[in-house]
Amino acid sequence: MNPKISACIICFNEKDNTLKCLNSLRWVDEIIIVDSFSTDGTVEVCRKFADEVKDKIRVEFKQNKWPGFVNQKNYTLTLAINDWVISLDSDETVSDGLKTEIEELWKTDAPNKYAGFYTPRQTFYLGKWIKHGGWHPDYKLRLFRRSKAKWDGIDPHDKVVLNAGETKRLKNPIVHTNYLNLSEQLDTINNFSTVSSEALLKIDKKFSLLNLIFRPPIKFIETYFFKLGFLDGLAGFIISVNSAFYVFNKYAKMWEKKLKL
Repeated sequence: MNPKISACIICFNEKDNTLKCLNSLRWVDEIIIVDSFSTDGTVEVCRKFADEVKDKIRVEFKQNKWPGFVNQKNYTLTLAINDWVISLDSDETVSDGLKTEIEELWKTDAPNKYAGFYTPRQTFYLGKWIKHGGWHPDYKLRLFRRSKAKWDGIDPHDKVVLNAGETKRLKNPIVHTNYLNLSEQLDTINNFSTVSSEALLKIDKKFSLLNLIFRPPIKFIETYFFKLGFLDGLAGFIISVNSAFYVFNKYAKMWEKKLKL
């Protein structure tokens, strides 16, 4: 008998993306949705979906005050019934190819052999599929055995960590709809740089002028040249500049918070 799969999703004020995410998961056995008290209609979307699929899929919808990315995702894991979990953000969807690949894989001994599977992540932004600059293939461990894994990292940069077992890379992607336009990316940079600066200070990281001066240009060189962002044309240049801008803001906000202490 093939092991059942639970999908774990966190969401907040992304009703359109959340619906796309849920619709891409109609093949799983259980869906866990944890919402951080959305006010834009996301809650209604989730409840309507749950009612629509209730005869085929067990859906559990919870609201939980935002404790940070890592803690919220770990909380979703505690609500899942099945050991195998596929974990998504609300702006991600499972591609048809990945769904088929997992279904075929589940007909083999792979779920018993491996503890997790890495999937590439594909992003459409600024009018094109981004293929370089660290945005692709951008392998993420998103399909894994809950009993052997947990979410870790420093907010907002979370990651799944396995305590045992082998992993394997899959071929087909999770599709990521991260920003509709530049304004949304800049809003995210502002939000994430704040979260990241606070998280670094919380673990007693100290502000460094050298980090503020040198890490932003290093980030640009890394993404634009070493990770071939220039092959994505003007979009790749803009993404690399914004990546450097995020790093600059993170360290500048650490300095700013230091002034207020």
